Amino acid sequence: MMSLSIGLNLVPVFLLTLSAAYGGAAGLTHEELGRLGAVSFAGLVVGILATGPLADRWGAKPFAQLGNGLVALSLAAAAFAPTYATFASALFALGLGSGVLDMVLSPVVAALNPTRRAAAMNWLHSFYCVGAAVTILAGTWVLRVGAGWRSACLVLLPVPALLIIAMAPLQFPALTGDGERVRLRALLRRRCFWLALVAIFLGGATELGMAQWLPAYAESTLRFPAWVGGTALLLFSVAMAVGRMVVGAMGERWNPFHVMAWSCGASVILFVAGSFLPLRWGALSACIAAGFAGSCLWPTMLGVTANRFPEGGASMFGLLAAFGNAGGICMPWLVGWVADRSGLPWGLVVSALAPAAMLPLVLAMRPRPA
Repeated sequence: MMSLSIGLNLVPVFLLTLSAAYGGAAGLTHEELGRLGAVSFAGLVVGILATGPLADRWGAKPFAQLGNGLVALSLAAAAFAPTYATFASALFALGLGSGVLDMVLSPVVAALNPTRRAAAMNWLHSFYCVGAAVTILAGTWVLRVGAGWRSACLVLLPVPALLIIAMAPLQFPALTGDGERVRLRALLRRRCFWLALVAIFLGGATELGMAQWLPAYAESTLRFPAWVGGTALLLFSVAMAVGRMVVGAMGERWNPFHVMAWSCGASVILFVAGSFLPLRWGALSACIAAGFAGSCLWPTMLGVTANRFPEGGASMFGLLAAFGNAGGICMPWLVGWVADRSGLPWGLVVSALAPAAMLPLVLAMRPRPA
Protein backbone atom coordinates (compact mmCIF):
# COMPACT_ATOMS: atom_id res chain seq x y z
CA MET A 1 0.00 0.00 0.00
CA MET A 2 2.88 2.37 0.72
CA SER A 3 4.40 1.60 -2.69
CA LEU A 4 1.21 2.29 -4.65
CA SER A 5 0.73 5.47 -2.62
CA ILE A 6 3.88 6.97 -4.12
CA GLY A 7 2.39 7.13 -7.60
CA LEU A 8 -0.67 9.03 -6.45
CA ASN A 9 0.80 11.48 -3.94
CA LEU A 10 4.03 12.72 -5.46
CA VAL A 11 2.50 15.10 -8.01
CA PRO A 12 0.35 17.24 -5.62
CA VAL A 13 3.43 18.39 -3.71
CA PHE A 14 4.96 19.75 -6.92
CA LEU A 15 1.96 21.14 -8.81
CA LEU A 16 3.21 24.71 -8.97
CA THR A 17 6.81 23.58 -9.61
CA LEU A 18 5.61 21.40 -12.48
CA SER A 19 3.62 24.34 -13.84
CA ALA A 20 6.80 26.38 -14.15
CA ALA A 21 8.87 23.46 -15.43
CA TYR A 22 6.53 22.45 -18.27
CA GLY A 23 4.44 25.57 -18.87
CA GLY A 24 7.14 28.17 -19.40
CA ALA A 25 6.69 31.75 -18.23
CA ALA A 26 2.90 31.57 -18.41
CA GLY A 27 2.77 28.25 -16.55
CA LEU A 28 0.24 25.49 -16.99
CA THR A 29 -3.48 26.17 -16.57
CA HIS A 30 -5.41 24.74 -13.64
CA GLU A 31 -7.05 22.32 -16.07
CA GLU A 32 -3.65 21.08 -17.32
CA LEU A 33 -2.45 20.61 -13.75
CA GLY A 34 -5.66 18.77 -12.88
CA ARG A 35 -5.13 16.61 -15.96
CA LEU A 36 -1.86 15.29 -14.49
CA GLY A 37 -3.75 13.88 -11.52
CA ALA A 38 -6.43 12.54 -13.83
CA VAL A 39 -3.81 10.77 -15.99
CA SER A 40 -2.38 9.01 -12.93
CA PHE A 41 -5.80 7.79 -11.91
CA ALA A 42 -6.67 6.76 -15.45
CA GLY A 43 -3.65 4.44 -15.39
CA LEU A 44 -4.78 3.23 -11.99
CA VAL A 45 -8.24 2.29 -13.26
CA VAL A 46 -6.82 0.53 -16.34
CA GLY A 47 -4.47 -1.47 -14.11
CA ILE A 48 -7.28 -2.45 -11.78
CA LEU A 49 -9.71 -3.52 -14.50
CA ALA A 50 -7.07 -5.48 -16.44
CA THR A 51 -5.72 -7.28 -13.38
CA GLY A 52 -8.94 -8.41 -11.66
CA PRO A 53 -9.97 -11.32 -13.92
CA LEU A 54 -6.34 -12.41 -14.38
CA ALA A 55 -5.68 -12.51 -10.62
CA ASP A 56 -8.74 -14.75 -10.15
CA ARG A 57 -7.16 -17.15 -12.65
CA TRP A 58 -3.42 -16.97 -11.82
CA GLY A 59 -3.33 -15.78 -8.21
CA ALA A 60 -2.21 -12.54 -6.59
CA LYS A 61 1.56 -12.94 -6.26
CA PRO A 62 2.63 -12.37 -9.91
CA PHE A 63 0.65 -9.14 -10.00
CA ALA A 64 2.04 -7.88 -6.68
CA GLN A 65 5.50 -8.26 -8.20
CA LEU A 66 4.45 -6.72 -11.52
CA GLY A 67 2.89 -3.71 -9.80
CA ASN A 68 6.02 -2.92 -7.82
CA GLY A 69 8.13 -3.33 -10.96
CA LEU A 70 5.99 -0.86 -12.90
CA VAL A 71 6.11 1.68 -10.07
CA ALA A 72 9.91 1.47 -9.93
CA LEU A 73 10.39 1.82 -13.70
CA SER A 74 7.89 4.67 -13.96
CA LEU A 75 9.54 6.67 -11.18
CA ALA A 76 12.79 6.45 -13.11
CA ALA A 77 11.04 7.55 -16.33
CA ALA A 78 9.31 10.48 -14.59
CA ALA A 79 12.62 11.68 -13.15
CA PHE A 80 14.04 12.18 -16.64
CA ALA A 81 10.89 13.19 -18.61
CA PRO A 82 11.79 16.18 -20.83
CA THR A 83 8.28 17.38 -21.80
CA TYR A 84 4.77 17.63 -20.39
CA ALA A 85 3.61 14.79 -22.68
CA THR A 86 6.39 12.41 -21.65
CA PHE A 87 5.90 13.25 -17.99
CA ALA A 88 2.15 12.57 -18.32
CA SER A 89 2.96 9.24 -20.01
CA ALA A 90 5.24 8.30 -17.11
CA LEU A 91 2.46 9.22 -14.67
CA PHE A 92 0.04 6.98 -16.58
CA ALA A 93 2.48 4.05 -16.27
CA LEU A 94 3.01 4.90 -12.61
CA GLY A 95 -0.75 4.81 -12.08
CA LEU A 96 -0.90 1.52 -13.97
CA GLY A 97 1.54 -0.10 -11.54
CA SER A 98 -0.34 1.36 -8.60
CA GLY A 99 -3.59 -0.01 -10.02
CA VAL A 100 -2.16 -3.53 -10.27
CA LEU A 101 -1.16 -3.32 -6.60
CA ASP A 102 -4.45 -1.75 -5.56
CA MET A 103 -6.35 -4.60 -7.19
CA VAL A 104 -4.55 -7.49 -5.47
CA LEU A 105 -3.91 -6.18 -1.96
CA SER A 106 -7.50 -5.72 -0.76
CA PRO A 107 -8.70 -9.24 -1.69
CA VAL A 108 -5.53 -10.74 -0.16
CA VAL A 109 -6.15 -9.00 3.16
CA ALA A 110 -9.87 -9.82 3.02
CA ALA A 111 -8.98 -13.50 2.49
CA LEU A 112 -6.67 -13.39 5.51
CA ASN A 113 -9.34 -11.75 7.75
CA PRO A 114 -12.70 -13.35 6.84
CA THR A 115 -14.40 -12.45 10.16
CA ARG A 116 -13.39 -8.77 10.32
CA ARG A 117 -13.15 -7.50 6.77
CA ALA A 118 -14.26 -3.89 7.36
CA ALA A 119 -11.71 -3.41 10.15
CA ALA A 120 -8.98 -5.12 8.11
CA MET A 121 -9.67 -2.90 5.10
CA ASN A 122 -9.28 0.20 7.25
CA TRP A 123 -5.98 -1.07 8.67
CA LEU A 124 -4.70 -1.94 5.19
CA HIS A 125 -5.69 1.37 3.63
CA SER A 126 -4.26 3.32 6.58
CA PHE A 127 -0.87 2.33 5.21
CA TYR A 128 -1.76 4.00 1.93
CA CYS A 129 -1.85 7.16 4.04
CA VAL A 130 1.43 6.25 5.75
CA GLY A 131 2.94 5.89 2.27
CA ALA A 132 1.48 9.25 1.33
CA ALA A 133 3.10 10.79 4.41
CA VAL A 134 6.49 9.28 3.49
CA THR A 135 6.09 10.53 -0.10
CA ILE A 136 5.14 14.03 1.00
CA LEU A 137 8.00 14.16 3.52
CA ALA A 138 10.43 13.21 0.77
CA GLY A 139 8.96 15.78 -1.61
CA THR A 140 8.90 18.54 1.01
CA TRP A 141 12.49 17.76 2.02
CA VAL A 142 13.55 18.02 -1.63
CA LEU A 143 11.84 21.41 -1.88
CA ARG A 144 13.57 22.63 1.28
CA VAL A 145 17.07 21.63 0.15
CA GLY A 146 16.50 22.86 -3.41
CA ALA A 147 17.36 19.53 -5.04
CA GLY A 148 14.52 19.69 -7.61
CA TRP A 149 11.37 17.65 -7.99
CA ARG A 150 13.08 15.06 -10.20
CA SER A 151 15.27 14.04 -7.26
CA ALA A 152 12.17 13.06 -5.27
CA CYS A 153 11.35 10.36 -7.85
CA LEU A 154 14.82 8.86 -7.42
CA VAL A 155 14.72 9.12 -3.62
CA LEU A 156 11.50 7.07 -3.52
CA LEU A 157 12.50 4.51 -6.16
CA PRO A 158 14.08 2.03 -3.64
CA VAL A 159 10.70 1.43 -1.95
CA PRO A 160 9.10 -0.60 -4.80
CA ALA A 161 12.48 -2.06 -5.81
CA LEU A 162 13.09 -3.53 -2.34
CA LEU A 163 9.51 -4.79 -2.10
CA ILE A 164 10.06 -6.94 -5.19
CA ILE A 165 12.85 -8.71 -3.29
CA ALA A 166 10.89 -8.90 -0.01
CA MET A 167 7.79 -10.46 -1.63
CA ALA A 168 9.69 -13.02 -3.69
CA PRO A 169 9.67 -15.85 -1.07
CA LEU A 170 6.12 -15.24 0.22
CA GLN A 171 3.07 -17.47 -0.29
CA PHE A 172 -0.22 -15.70 -1.04
CA PRO A 173 -3.69 -16.97 -0.03
CA ALA A 174 -6.49 -17.96 -2.38
CA LEU A 175 -8.70 -14.93 -3.08
CA THR A 176 -12.03 -16.66 -2.37
CA GLY A 177 -13.23 -19.15 0.24
CA ASP A 178 -14.33 -22.72 -0.26
CA GLY A 179 -17.52 -21.74 -2.11
CA GLU A 180 -17.81 -21.14 -5.83
CA ARG A 181 -16.79 -17.66 -6.93
CA VAL A 182 -19.71 -15.37 -7.81
CA ARG A 183 -19.37 -14.06 -11.36
CA LEU A 184 -19.39 -10.33 -12.00
CA ARG A 185 -22.40 -10.79 -14.26
CA ALA A 186 -24.37 -12.08 -11.28
CA LEU A 187 -23.13 -9.29 -9.00
CA LEU A 188 -24.18 -6.66 -11.52
CA ARG A 189 -27.76 -7.91 -11.28
CA ARG A 190 -27.84 -7.01 -7.58
CA ARG A 191 -29.17 -3.58 -6.60
CA CYS A 192 -26.98 -3.47 -3.48
CA PHE A 193 -23.82 -3.97 -5.53
CA TRP A 194 -24.70 -1.05 -7.80
CA LEU A 195 -25.27 1.12 -4.72
CA ALA A 196 -21.83 0.09 -3.50
CA LEU A 197 -20.22 1.00 -6.84
CA VAL A 198 -21.76 4.47 -6.88
CA ALA A 199 -20.99 5.00 -3.18
CA ILE A 200 -17.32 4.08 -3.52
CA PHE A 201 -17.06 6.37 -6.58
CA LEU A 202 -18.26 9.21 -4.36
CA GLY A 203 -15.93 8.10 -1.54
CA GLY A 204 -12.96 8.31 -3.90
CA ALA A 205 -14.07 11.74 -5.06
CA THR A 206 -14.40 12.90 -1.43
CA GLU A 207 -10.88 11.81 -0.56
CA LEU A 208 -8.96 12.80 -3.66
CA GLY A 209 -10.52 16.11 -4.63
CA MET A 210 -8.96 17.69 -1.54
CA ALA A 211 -5.78 15.58 -1.52
CA GLN A 212 -4.78 16.52 -5.08
CA TRP A 213 -5.32 20.27 -4.67
CA LEU A 214 -4.49 21.04 -1.02
CA PRO A 215 -0.84 22.15 -1.51
CA ALA A 216 -1.73 24.37 -4.49
CA TYR A 217 -4.71 25.83 -2.58
CA ALA A 218 -2.53 26.58 0.45
CA GLU A 219 0.06 28.33 -1.74
CA SER A 220 -1.98 30.16 -4.36
CA THR A 221 -5.17 31.08 -2.45
CA LEU A 222 -4.25 31.05 1.26
CA ARG A 223 -0.82 32.59 0.46
CA PHE A 224 1.28 30.20 2.52
CA PRO A 225 4.85 29.32 1.42
CA ALA A 226 5.41 26.15 -0.59
CA TRP A 227 6.69 24.14 2.36
CA VAL A 228 3.48 24.84 4.30
CA GLY A 229 1.45 23.46 1.39
CA GLY A 230 3.49 20.26 1.44
CA THR A 231 3.19 20.04 5.23
CA ALA A 232 -0.60 20.52 4.99
CA LEU A 233 -0.84 17.55 2.63
CA LEU A 234 1.37 15.56 5.00
CA LEU A 235 -0.94 16.35 7.92
CA PHE A 236 -3.96 15.53 5.76
CA SER A 237 -2.46 12.08 5.08
CA VAL A 238 -1.60 11.57 8.77
CA ALA A 239 -5.19 12.50 9.68
CA MET A 240 -6.46 9.95 7.17
CA ALA A 241 -4.15 7.27 8.55
CA VAL A 242 -5.28 7.97 12.12
CA GLY A 243 -8.96 7.90 11.12
CA ARG A 244 -8.59 4.52 9.40
CA MET A 245 -6.59 3.09 12.28
CA VAL A 246 -9.26 4.21 14.75
CA VAL A 247 -12.01 2.52 12.72
CA GLY A 248 -9.82 -0.56 12.28
CA ALA A 249 -9.08 -0.75 16.01
CA MET A 250 -12.77 -0.49 16.93
CA GLY A 251 -13.53 -3.41 14.62
CA GLU A 252 -17.09 -4.69 14.88
CA ARG A 253 -17.96 -2.55 17.92
CA TRP A 254 -19.09 0.28 15.64
CA ASN A 255 -21.79 -0.06 13.03
CA PRO A 256 -19.90 0.56 9.76
CA PHE A 257 -22.91 2.17 8.06
CA HIS A 258 -23.39 4.64 10.90
CA VAL A 259 -19.67 5.47 10.85
CA MET A 260 -19.79 6.19 7.11
CA ALA A 261 -22.92 8.33 7.50
CA TRP A 262 -21.32 10.52 10.17
CA SER A 263 -18.17 10.75 8.05
CA CYS A 264 -20.15 12.00 5.06
CA GLY A 265 -21.87 14.72 7.08
CA ALA A 266 -18.64 15.89 8.72
CA SER A 267 -16.85 15.96 5.35
CA VAL A 268 -19.46 18.30 3.83
CA ILE A 269 -19.11 20.75 6.73
CA LEU A 270 -15.30 20.72 6.61
CA PHE A 271 -15.12 21.17 2.82
CA VAL A 272 -17.31 24.27 3.06
CA ALA A 273 -15.32 25.62 6.02
CA GLY A 274 -12.00 24.96 4.30
CA SER A 275 -13.13 26.79 1.18
CA PHE A 276 -14.68 29.92 2.72
CA LEU A 277 -13.47 30.54 6.28
CA PRO A 278 -11.98 34.07 6.32
CA LEU A 279 -9.08 33.11 8.62
CA ARG A 280 -6.51 31.32 6.51
CA TRP A 281 -5.22 29.13 9.37
CA GLY A 282 -8.80 28.11 10.16
CA ALA A 283 -9.45 27.27 6.50
CA LEU A 284 -6.25 25.23 6.29
CA SER A 285 -7.08 23.39 9.52
CA ALA A 286 -10.54 22.50 8.17
CA CYS A 287 -8.96 21.12 4.98
CA ILE A 288 -6.61 18.94 7.04
CA ALA A 289 -9.43 17.75 9.32
CA ALA A 290 -11.38 16.70 6.22
CA GLY A 291 -8.77 13.95 5.83
CA PHE A 292 -9.80 12.45 9.18
CA ALA A 293 -13.52 12.88 8.50
CA GLY A 294 -13.54 11.14 5.10
CA SER A 295 -10.84 8.56 5.80
CA CYS A 296 -13.06 5.55 6.43
CA LEU A 297 -15.41 5.91 3.44
CA TRP A 298 -13.43 3.97 0.83
CA PRO A 299 -12.07 1.05 2.94
CA THR A 300 -15.27 0.57 4.94
CA MET A 301 -17.32 0.41 1.75
CA LEU A 302 -14.92 -2.28 0.49
CA GLY A 303 -15.35 -4.19 3.74
CA VAL A 304 -19.14 -4.10 3.92
CA THR A 305 -19.43 -5.13 0.26
CA ALA A 306 -17.02 -8.04 0.83
CA ASN A 307 -19.17 -9.09 3.79
CA ARG A 308 -22.29 -9.00 1.60
CA PHE A 309 -20.58 -10.91 -1.27
CA PRO A 310 -17.77 -12.98 0.30
CA GLU A 311 -17.21 -15.07 -2.84
CA GLY A 312 -16.89 -12.10 -5.18
CA GLY A 313 -13.17 -12.71 -5.74
CA ALA A 314 -10.56 -10.35 -7.16
CA SER A 315 -12.83 -9.23 -10.00
CA MET A 316 -15.33 -7.80 -7.51
CA PHE A 317 -12.61 -5.89 -5.66
CA GLY A 318 -11.23 -4.75 -8.99
CA LEU A 319 -14.52 -3.25 -10.10
CA LEU A 320 -15.04 -1.57 -6.73
CA ALA A 321 -11.53 -0.12 -6.79
CA ALA A 322 -12.00 1.02 -10.40
CA PHE A 323 -15.14 2.94 -9.48
CA GLY A 324 -13.46 4.44 -6.41
CA ASN A 325 -10.49 5.58 -8.41
CA ALA A 326 -12.76 6.87 -11.18
CA GLY A 327 -13.96 9.32 -8.54
CA GLY A 328 -10.30 10.22 -8.10
CA ILE A 329 -10.06 10.91 -11.83
CA CYS A 330 -13.16 13.06 -12.08
CA MET A 331 -13.00 15.19 -8.95
CA PRO A 332 -9.46 16.68 -9.26
CA TRP A 333 -10.18 17.54 -12.89
CA LEU A 334 -13.57 19.03 -11.96
CA VAL A 335 -11.97 21.11 -9.20
CA GLY A 336 -9.47 22.49 -11.72
CA TRP A 337 -12.16 23.17 -14.31
CA VAL A 338 -14.30 25.13 -11.84
CA ALA A 339 -11.21 26.91 -10.47
CA ASP A 340 -10.33 28.25 -13.92
CA ARG A 341 -13.75 29.88 -14.10
CA SER A 342 -14.61 30.88 -10.54
CA GLY A 343 -11.47 30.52 -8.40
CA LEU A 344 -9.96 27.66 -6.43
CA PRO A 345 -12.19 28.06 -3.31
CA TRP A 346 -15.27 27.40 -5.48
CA GLY A 347 -13.43 24.53 -7.14
CA LEU A 348 -12.69 22.89 -3.79
CA VAL A 349 -16.19 23.35 -2.43
CA VAL A 350 -17.54 21.36 -5.38
CA SER A 351 -15.92 18.35 -3.68
CA ALA A 352 -18.55 18.63 -0.92
CA LEU A 353 -21.15 17.36 -3.39
CA ALA A 354 -19.56 13.89 -3.26
CA PRO A 355 -20.05 13.11 0.48
CA ALA A 356 -23.45 14.83 0.37
CA ALA A 357 -24.57 12.44 -2.38
CA MET A 358 -22.95 9.43 -0.68
CA LEU A 359 -24.86 9.87 2.59
CA PRO A 360 -28.30 8.66 1.38
CA LEU A 361 -26.67 5.73 -0.45
CA VAL A 362 -24.95 4.56 2.73
CA LEU A 363 -28.22 4.73 4.63
CA ALA A 364 -30.03 2.82 1.87
CA MET A 365 -27.45 0.01 2.03
CA ARG A 366 -27.96 -0.75 5.72
CA PRO A 367 -29.18 -4.33 6.30
CA ARG A 368 -32.87 -4.42 7.03
CA PRO A 369 -33.82 -5.99 10.40
CA ALA A 370 -35.33 -9.45 10.12
